[in-house]
Amino acid sequence: MKKIIVISLILLIVLGTIGCASFTGKEKGVVIGATTGGVIGGIIGQKTGNTALGAILGATVGGAAGIWIGGYMDKQAEDLESKLGENATIERVGEGIKVTFDSGILFDFNKYEVREESKESLTEFAETVNKYEETDIILEGHTDSVGDEEYNLELSQKRALAVSDYIKSLDVGGERLTEIGYGEDQPLADNTDEAGRQQNRRVEIAIFANDELKEKAQEEITE
Repeated sequence: MKKIIVISLILLIVLGTIGCASFTGKEKGVVIGATTGGVIGGIIGQKTGNTALGAILGATVGGAAGIWIGGYMDKQAEDLESKLGENATIERVGEGIKVTFDSGILFDFNKYEVREESKESLTEFAETVNKYEETDIILEGHTDSVGDEEYNLELSQKRALAVSDYIKSLDVGGERLTEIGYGEDQPLADNTDEAGRQQNRRVEIAIFANDELKEKAQEEITE
């Protein structure tokens, strides 16, 4: 079973995922002085090339309300881990969850139609997020750098939409979903070897609190 990885914002900054040494002096000041998750999330997204991570941290509330939301997300992450097992990587990030599917699990080579074998995993995903309705979801498609850049961008967009369409067919509300394709622009690994290219062919899903859950968290801590 893949482990649920809990990543605190402090660890992200200090231990090198985004390493303060990589920031300019101005950006260091923004990170140190930031009072909103949006500022921090935007910088992290730019520096890591990972907009799913940036989106989650951009939705950060912080304080006691953030701790309350974190507990809500802990339960959802545990459910996703239990349901998806080896078919996806589940990461607890800040006040949200990042889910990564290898595109080979979801799609045949060079295709964007969801494979029949993968529909069970997406069904489990949909059933789980439907238990936690007070969240928004971003679905991102990514490719390796083999082939034409425009083609890869279009393929990544179609794959993100295919996953979205399938989970919408399972009653996940369309108003919760945003679909984005990034093509080859956000690699996780080196594209010069097959192992790296495989990591880059993926669908990432960011799950984070919607406005209603944020308001609920604030109400819970003030009662």
